[in-house]
Amino acid sequence: MPLTGIALMIIALSLCVLVLALIPTLLTIKRTAVSVGELAEMVRSELKPALHELTSVLADMKTVGGGVAEYTEDVKRFMSELGEAGDNLHTINRSVGLVTGVLNTTSVWATGARVAGKYIVERYLKKRGGV
Repeated sequence: MPLTGIALMIIALSLCVLVLALIPTLLTIKRTAVSVGELAEMVRSELKPALHELTSVLADMKTVGGGVAEYTEDVKRFMSELGEAGDNLHTINRSVGLVTGVLNTTSVWATGARVAGKYIVERYLKKRGGV
């Protein structure tokens, strides 16, 4: 057999092996295409009601949003008043702190004056009694 004949037989055998290997692959591709088609049909049938429901939900949300927009000014006014109340509480807190500081200082001075007066009286009485 000539060299050309051997080469042709090897090529023919390789082609047969290739076709035999491709057959399962082609069958798998076919099954996948069928599954994808079924999936597309299922998604289409399921998606249509979901989109309809989504449209109704969006309409409801627009209605609710419109209702909320009516009260936006009231909420702004409430927040402003709440801020002013916080400022007033802060001012009262500072005032109470200052008064407390003054009372503490006065109490310390009064205690110091009482102790100093007692000391002076005792010294005076000791000097008078000792003279």
